[in-house]
Amino acid sequence: MASAPSIKVLFVASEVYPLVKTGGLADVSASLPKALLELGIDVRILLPGYPAVLQQLSRKRKVALISNAASPFPDAHLLSALLPNFGVPLLVIDCPSLYDRDGGLYQDRNATDYADNYLRFGLLSHVAALLGNDHSPLTWRPDIIHCNDWQAGLAPAYLHFTPGARPATITTIHNLAFQGIFPPETLSELALPADSFQIEGIEYYGNLSMLKAALFYSDKITTVSPTYAQEIQHEPLGMGLQGLLATRQQDLVGILNGIDEAAWDPIRDSHITQHYDAKHLYNKNVNKTALQQRAGLRIDSAAPLFGIVSRLTHQKGIDLIIDIIPQLMEWGCQLAVLGSGDATNQNALMAYANQYPGQLAVTIGYDEKLSHLMTAGNDIFLMPSRFEPCGLNQMYSQRYGSPPVVHATGGLVDSVTDCTEATLRSQQASGFVFDDMSAQGLLGAVKRSLDCYRDDNIWPTLQRAGMARDFGWNASAARYVALYRSLTVAS
Repeated sequence: MASAPSIKVLFVASEVYPLVKTGGLADVSASLPKALLELGIDVRILLPGYPAVLQQLSRKRKVALISNAASPFPDAHLLSALLPNFGVPLLVIDCPSLYDRDGGLYQDRNATDYADNYLRFGLLSHVAALLGNDHSPLTWRPDIIHCNDWQAGLAPAYLHFTPGARPATITTIHNLAFQGIFPPETLSELALPADSFQIEGIEYYGNLSMLKAALFYSDKITTVSPTYAQEIQHEPLGMGLQGLLATRQQDLVGILNGIDEAAWDPIRDSHITQHYDAKHLYNKNVNKTALQQRAGLRIDSAAPLFGIVSRLTHQKGIDLIIDIIPQLMEWGCQLAVLGSGDATNQNALMAYANQYPGQLAVTIGYDEKLSHLMTAGNDIFLMPSRFEPCGLNQMYSQRYGSPPVVHATGGLVDSVTDCTEATLRSQQASGFVFDDMSAQGLLGAVKRSLDCYRDDNIWPTLQRAGMARDFGWNASAARYVALYRSLTVAS
């Protein structure tokens, strides 16, 4: 009997590790397609041709000219390549006028959004839709176009208004707080029909929302944890879209993200100083010493070392961490911070670092190697996010034997089991979860973590339980495959 043909999926994202990364979206955009490929899905990733992308692709070739004479977008070339270290086929949009910028992916060097972001990511959506319709320049045609966040959000809208056969569409919400909102006059510049600009369409409080376009026109919607899928159907986490999401609840699925267990593995991580596993936890202390040396902290194996790898924003609860720093320092703790974000938070953290030399170290920016050493070298990971669609760092920290302190929201509550007498007895406890989103609520969870840290019977049990958890992509990728199959059967 002939085997069923492989489902063809175009995975559309604005960033992909290791080429370009600002957050967890890049990690997912590499590791999920890799897992899908291993499950027999014919997947290709479509992303913009930023300079960093083009520079890192050693073997790339032009496969098509995207002529946009009949649209407001500039012409572009479509390149094919393979994603380094992952082996997933790439399709890259080479359009220097939109992507060759002397700054970040979304903002210039002054942290100001590029004024033409609507065109930059409108083109990403436009090309995705083109590759799925009858005018595609490629012979490879996707059965599914899988869009990620607002940057790919217009693809389902373009397909809706394009005559002829079209693939099914799925949009994954990685963070509903970022919606791609632009003035209404951009509608014509994006080559969208006037009748799309209404409540039953892409209009959002008088503006155009690329994410709303995706949520309205996609066949299915996924988000990155089951709890977050429920939270966004109500205020306040619905961010003004809770009504639309509630009406689409039958098409909304929460699938917890996985992690790349090859890249994040303390047994073979090339970024850390000493490899270790659950049977050799004493080797973890070598990484603690290395982190203390790297960060300029006092070398002290007994001092509880808290770690933060995060955007330094209100969403991430950084203000609460700032509020409890004096108490942490009084208790003899150390704190190492890696990240960037709001200037107010950055300045406050740097001021405390100057006040508590040897106890508090702050590195502004992002460093992949340091983030791995931070994960291996800290004792306790802090992640008190006000909301967190999924989060990956709390999974990394558990895998590395660094129990996290997290707020009970989204993917955090779905992936961390609170330490109680009952969960310790069942060897399920893997961290510390708190409900009261306040400095006192956070401090209470921190105090619980310190009490356990100082108990030589409890702490190794907690570490090993977290390290034993399966955070790989196999189960979650299988759920995406089932969703793909349901859409291809339906069509």
